[in-house]
Amino acid sequence: MSVQAQEIDTISPISKEIVFASDTQAPMWVETLVLKRNNNRAATKSIFNDLLTRNPTAVYLLGDVVALGSSNRQWRPMDGYLKRLRSKGIKVNAALGNHEVMGQSGRGQKKFQERFPEHNKMGSLNITDSVAVILLNSNFNSLSTSEDADQIGWYKQTLEKLDADSSVRFVITGCHHSPYTNSRIVSSSISVREKFVPFYLKSKKSRLFLSGHSHNFEHFRQQGKDFFVIGGGGGLHQPLKSGQGLFRDLSGNYKPLFHYLSVQRQANKLQLISIRLTADFKSFQEGRKFEISSGSDMLATTSPTSTE
Repeated sequence: MSVQAQEIDTISPISKEIVFASDTQAPMWVETLVLKRNNNRAATKSIFNDLLTRNPTAVYLLGDVVALGSSNRQWRPMDGYLKRLRSKGIKVNAALGNHEVMGQSGRGQKKFQERFPEHNKMGSLNITDSVAVILLNSNFNSLSTSEDADQIGWYKQTLEKLDADSSVRFVITGCHHSPYTNSRIVSSSISVREKFVPFYLKSKKSRLFLSGHSHNFEHFRQQGKDFFVIGGGGGLHQPLKSGQGLFRDLSGNYKPLFHYLSVQRQANKLQLISIRLTADFKSFQEGRKFEISSGSDMLATTSPTSTE
């Protein structure tokens, strides 16, 4: 039987929380010609302030950390957020987004690398509490043919090693571009589906594939495995398509404007909580909750705790 994320009502307190967020970039003027502002900079600031209070073990940013990677001005607020998180001992890592390589790609990647020295543009691995997190570079146009092939080979070999490592219970893969999304502004990445997804589906310990780029909360399932889009870090909210022929979004009407994802391990389960900023910008609330088991037992599905 396939292993899938199932919604639950309550999650017991556990330690070593890992947080994932994506698309924390400030709006660019040209984007506002199509999309509506909604206190986006304030939302990003609130998210990082909430992370300071929450005090997770590690934070992973899934790209588009800033609006323009080559701009010192765009990095200035983010530098403050990163400094405060790290001053509390919180590890912060990130994957490259398209905004980091936009325009002056080399300059943008250099500034990104200065902020995230553990980053490797052809894949990186970190392990927390027996949960392995792999960050991949889905900006394929910024990679040479050999770099592209090297990253795919590294991902395949790393998954095989982690599957054989008894100290690792779960593997999470993250990249910026979403293999599946119903966004009306950005498209699903066929390249991610072709280059990364097959290895994720094959890996026995891989349970979660996270991405952004689509500024939404979306949940998809393919071949019994889960894909979450968590692009709610502060970028301009994107409308979703409606009608026939769309990917089946299991998140239903849970569409918070600004949000991040908490992931924790409890024994042989991964527990996920979508944390959303309330409409009045005054607080954060727990939204959808999920459990993913490392075994084959299915968990009962319950009603969502929030339907914003």
